Amino acid sequence: MDGAVVAFLMPTIKTAFALDNSQLGLVASASPFGFLFGAVIAGYLGDRIGRKKVMMYSLVVYAVASLVAALAGNFEIFLVARIITGLGGGAESAIIAPFLSEFVPSHRRGWFIGALAGFFSFGFVAAALIGRFVVPLPEGWRWAQVITFLPIVMVLWWRRSVPESPRFLINTGEILRAEHIVESFEQKVRAATRAELPPVEESRILELEPEKYSMRKALTYLWGPKMWRTTAVTWLIWFVITFSYYGFFSWIPTLLVAKGLTVTKSFDFSLFIYLAQIPGYFSAAWLSERLDRKHTIAIYMVGSAVSAFWLSQMADPAMITMAGVFLSFFLNGTYAGVYAYTPEVFPTWLRATGVGLSSSFGRVGSITAPLIIGVFAAQWGFAGVFGMTTAVLAAGVICTLLFAVRTAGRSLEEITVTEVLEPQRG
Repeated sequence: MDGAVVAFLMPTIKTAFALDNSQLGLVASASPFGFLFGAVIAGYLGDRIGRKKVMMYSLVVYAVASLVAALAGNFEIFLVARIITGLGGGAESAIIAPFLSEFVPSHRRGWFIGALAGFFSFGFVAAALIGRFVVPLPEGWRWAQVITFLPIVMVLWWRRSVPESPRFLINTGEILRAEHIVESFEQKVRAATRAELPPVEESRILELEPEKYSMRKALTYLWGPKMWRTTAVTWLIWFVITFSYYGFFSWIPTLLVAKGLTVTKSFDFSLFIYLAQIPGYFSAAWLSERLDRKHTIAIYMVGSAVSAFWLSQMADPAMITMAGVFLSFFLNGTYAGVYAYTPEVFPTWLRATGVGLSSSFGRVGSITAPLIIGVFAAQWGFAGVFGMTTAVLAAGVICTLLFAVRTAGRSLEEITVTEVLEPQRG
C-alpha cells in the first residue's frame, strides 16, 4: 500500500513543496532506495537476533517514519522520512516469508507463502482507493500517510501472540524455548482435532551445524562451492521478475499515451490493474503446490510475455485495459511462486539473509528497468520495449526450468541437504 500510494501523492506533493521534476524524481526513488538496504539489513539481523524481533522493529521504523513524513514541514524532512519508510518496509517484506516458512507444514508451504505474497495485492487496491478518496481532500497527502502509520498497532498483538521461530531458536542453542513453542502448538492441535498427533518420522533429515558469520562471510558462503548455483538462480529469478514488472508498469502509461490513448491515466484503469493482482497471486499460490514452485514461476513468466505482446498490438482502449489486466495477473503471480521458493532453498542459519539479499538484488531490477527501457523506447518504440523485456523473461524461464530445484512437499531440511548442498559437494 505504501509503495503504491506514492504515485497518487506526487502531484499534490509537487505543489505543496514547490518541487521541480528532478526533486519529484527523488520522491519516487526514495522508498525503493530504502527498500533495497532494508531487505539486506533485515535478512542479516533476522539470522543473528531473530525473525520476530526484526519483524516488530521493522514495522515500528516504517510506521513512525510514515507519521514523520505526514507531518513534514519541508521537503528535506519529507524525503528523508520516505527513505526510512522504504527501509522499514523493505525489512518487513524480506523477513516475513522466511519467518512463516519455518512454521508451515511442507505439504502446505507453497500455498501459505504464496497467499502471504497475495496480500500485497490488497495493499495496491487500498492505495488506489486512498488515491481516489483521501488524497484529493484538504491536506489529503498528509492524511494518506497517517493511514499508512496505523498498522503500528499490530506490534501490540505480535508482541504477545506471535512466537519466535523454533528453527531459529534451535540454531542459537535455545532448545528448551523451542520445545516450549512446539509443545504449545501440539496442545492446541490436540484440543482442536481431539486426536493424538502422528509420530515423528525417525528418518527425518537434519541440517548441517549452523555457522557463525559476518555479512562478508555470508556472501562468501552463498557464492562458494556449495551454494553458488542456488544463489545465482534465485537472484536471477528475482531480477527478471522485478525488472519486467517495474519496466512494464512504469512505462506502459507513457508509451500508450504516446499512441493517443489517455485511458491509461484514469483511475478505472489503475483499479482494474490492481484488482487483477488478487487472482494472479492466489492462483499461483494454489498451483505451486501441485506443479511445484519452479514450474509455476515459469508458466506465469510465459503468460507475462504473451500478455505483453498482446498489449503491444492493441489500439482499442477496452482491449488495452484487458491486456493490461492479464499482464498484471501473470506478472504478480510469479511473485507468489518466488516468495514461496526463496526461503526453501537456503539453510536455516542463513535463510533470512538469503531471502533479504535475493529480494535486494531484485530491487536493482526495479531501479534499472525504467532507465534501460527508456533508452529502448526512445530508439525502437513500443515494439523494442516488448522485445527486450520478453528476452529477459525468456532467459528467466529457461534458467528456472533448467536449474531451479524441486521444493513442493519436502521439508526445509530435506531441500537444503539433498538438493542444494549434496549435489554441489558431489
